[in-house]
Amino acid sequence: MRSADHGFVLHSATWPRSTADPALRRLTHLADHSKLWLGLAAVMATRRGRLRRAALRGTSAIAFTSAVTNGIGKPLLPRRRPAADLLPHRRRLRTPPSSSSFPSGHAASAAAFTTAVAMEAPQLGLALLPLAAAVAYSRVHAGVHWPTDVVFGAAIGSTVAVATSRWWPVRPTAPGLARPSTRTVALEDGEGVVMLVNPSSGEPARDPSDELSRLLPRAELVHPVPGTDLVEQLHTHLESTGEAKALGVAGGDGSVAAAAAVAATRGLPLLVVPTGTFNHFARDLGVLDAQDSTRALRSGSAVNVDLGTVLVDDLPQQWFINTASLGGYPDMVRLREKWAPRWGKWPAGAAALVRVLASAEPIPVRINGIHRKIWLMFVGNNGYQPKGLAPTWRPRLDTGVLDVRYIRADLPFSRTRFVVGAVTGALFHNRAYVQEERDRVRVEVLGSPVALARDGEVSLMGNVFDFAARDGALHVYRPE
Repeated sequence: MRSADHGFVLHSATWPRSTADPALRRLTHLADHSKLWLGLAAVMATRRGRLRRAALRGTSAIAFTSAVTNGIGKPLLPRRRPAADLLPHRRRLRTPPSSSSFPSGHAASAAAFTTAVAMEAPQLGLALLPLAAAVAYSRVHAGVHWPTDVVFGAAIGSTVAVATSRWWPVRPTAPGLARPSTRTVALEDGEGVVMLVNPSSGEPARDPSDELSRLLPRAELVHPVPGTDLVEQLHTHLESTGEAKALGVAGGDGSVAAAAAVAATRGLPLLVVPTGTFNHFARDLGVLDAQDSTRALRSGSAVNVDLGTVLVDDLPQQWFINTASLGGYPDMVRLREKWAPRWGKWPAGAAALVRVLASAEPIPVRINGIHRKIWLMFVGNNGYQPKGLAPTWRPRLDTGVLDVRYIRADLPFSRTRFVVGAVTGALFHNRAYVQEERDRVRVEVLGSPVALARDGEVSLMGNVFDFAARDGALHVYRPE
């Protein structure tokens, strides 16, 4: 390896002067301390969705890679840098670094960022590849690294970036699987559709009513009445207007949950137009915008998906499309949703969980007859991924089960044990964390009533909660 390194450097020293010499010197300076990559990440973070997740994953990969290269690689494997007289003066840096040559931190950071971005946004990662390669090569061209320093640095960076998926799995682009519906009608121009439109969902001052009127000119648009429960309003409206062929909703997950409850009760197909902030249900369904929704409506393409229900004490049955939760989980969700636009969902979820666990009080409960003390509980409609700290998406929407997770408070140092398990990616070997799938679960709170959150919104207080999965309860339009 040493012979090959010297041979390449000596051969490259014979190359004639070119405009690449000053350009590569400027590029290598621009990548000092990862300034180039952090700047790109800042620009990417201004866009929501995959670009923001790519930026967060990229900066996380750089942070871990820097710790490995500077904290482990360089101290344990010291190596002299190339002698200055091996290369022409025009290519050398004015102030060459004095630390160990092995491995190349510039190459490691470039590979870490590019690999991490490619995991979230493959096309963007491919576009960044030539830039990352140029940064890596610039270190050899400037005479501050041997070629093998660059190769091993790039390998370290790529490995660390891929390893982030152990704690932060990459969300797949494909929607959740579901059973095709055989009972849903195709409706042109929205004829027979009663559409609930919630202008307060999502971006401020963005009322989707005009767009929906153009796409579905024959649909009947209904707006929420202030101070009125959405479920009751929809039931009353449908009873007064006669026979509707389908129920639609344009809003966030709270509005979609209310419309889904009415549609499931009345046996109507549901049309979802995502106009909320996060649109978790619509994303799992594979409906990304109003055009997806109207295309599915016109073709009659639909699927059967599950819903979750919960009976609280002696109150009427409540429905949820995504999740329900008890204890500190509603507070965690509130903080996570507040911080997610700035930090990303996984980092925001981790920070919110630490904040909630630090101030939470143990809740004595009976879960299906077994006495426990818990800090918080999560109940998902169908199995969520990842199976750890931050459940984010559903591979299937028709499993007929509930994803039940809770953190035990009846073990010594349970909070510390859980946090250590989450950080090391070893929650499944941690007794403080319980995750199981059931079609029903009964939770009896042996103390003061606690809050129930459904689809991220705190709704009721109670002591007895009977959760159940409703297999194929909802017919919902989805493009093929």
